[in-house]
Amino acid sequence: MALIVQKYGGTSVGSTERIKNVARRVAKWKAQGHDLVVVLSAMSGETNRLIALAKEMQEYPDPRELDVIVSTGEQVTIGLLAMALKEIGLDAKSYCGWQVKLTTDSSHTKARIQTIDDEAMRADLAEGKVVIVAGFQGVDELGAITTLGRGGSDTSAVALAAALKADECQIYTDVDGVYTTDPRVVPEARRLKTVTFEEMIEMASLGSKVLQIRSVEFAGKYKVRLRVLSSFEDEGEGTLITFEEDENMEKAIVAGIAFDRNEARINVKGVPDKPGIAYQILGPIADANIEVDMIIQNVGEHGTTDFSFTVPRGEFQRALTILRDVQTHISAAKIDADDKVAKLSIVGVGMRSHCGIASTMFRTLAEEGINIQMISTSEIKVSVLVDEKYLELAVRVLHKAFGLDQQPET
Repeated sequence: MALIVQKYGGTSVGSTERIKNVARRVAKWKAQGHDLVVVLSAMSGETNRLIALAKEMQEYPDPRELDVIVSTGEQVTIGLLAMALKEIGLDAKSYCGWQVKLTTDSSHTKARIQTIDDEAMRADLAEGKVVIVAGFQGVDELGAITTLGRGGSDTSAVALAAALKADECQIYTDVDGVYTTDPRVVPEARRLKTVTFEEMIEMASLGSKVLQIRSVEFAGKYKVRLRVLSSFEDEGEGTLITFEEDENMEKAIVAGIAFDRNEARINVKGVPDKPGIAYQILGPIADANIEVDMIIQNVGEHGTTDFSFTVPRGEFQRALTILRDVQTHISAAKIDADDKVAKLSIVGVGMRSHCGIASTMFRTLAEEGINIQMISTSEIKVSVLVDEKYLELAVRVLHKAFGLDQQPET
């Protein structure tokens, strides 16, 4: 018998029939003798519908009131699941985030969890109840409802698992685990039995949409066993996100390939090669709350240098407008830019102890005539920026080059 926290996403609870399916799945786990805490998202599309309603009232909705509105989506699904469980003979009780109580800071629409009061949940579990908690939401110290940002239900589930010292946190989604890359791009992509927290954090930050990065960071920090499973398949062990010292982990050098089409490159040419120039360029960008990703400053020549960086594609035009003002101030010769680029990354903890990984990547891309515009590295990843039209080809050839379609040796 174990204490398990399960999280079901929007597609898993997208209709009353799917919520009944979740109830039947929960009942199977309960029948095996496990204690269950179930965390739910809103029905798929509901949060977008609520945001659209808010924007009919205010072009830029008040963050506090927006949290009041969007948090209602999860309130509906938890009530429906509790009813579905009662209908099939299980005792269940639903809680909103502010009832649990999941206390956050006051950063509306992107709050961070501070404490969780697990007393009521533990009492219900002791009585044999299935506890159902609304994901994505909490309450600040002033009693105002807060939300944790998009994908926040994953973080809610992991945080509850940490607070309750659960044996496992299971994230049910529309895929049956973490794959070596997106199967829609590479049909030969393979589901990983295990992946380390470090690898998962990198993959989530580099474009893999399976888990919200904050939830993985939280799980790693509090040593929560995390498993990704399909909510549409009854069988399968999914992917266990684990620690590097786990003896059973797959010993692949490269665990997976992540990619992100949401990239735009800006190149500021002919800037004075002097201390502080990077700050003069990126300071105004940061002040505008525009996130910068890859950065390259070329070696100076004849007193000038080129400075390149990437921003999210949606912030591309705003960043260019800011830089037009900066250009005159810093005496830059020219600004050129491209919003038809994509970032491609190979990730694996095995890269720490193996040389030649980057050169294999570069050679493989060169053989296909794919030009690399920018490079960024860390201990366990290499990222490159390429022309977006070559992205899918690049993913396919690298997937094959690193043998990711082959089962690893055990």
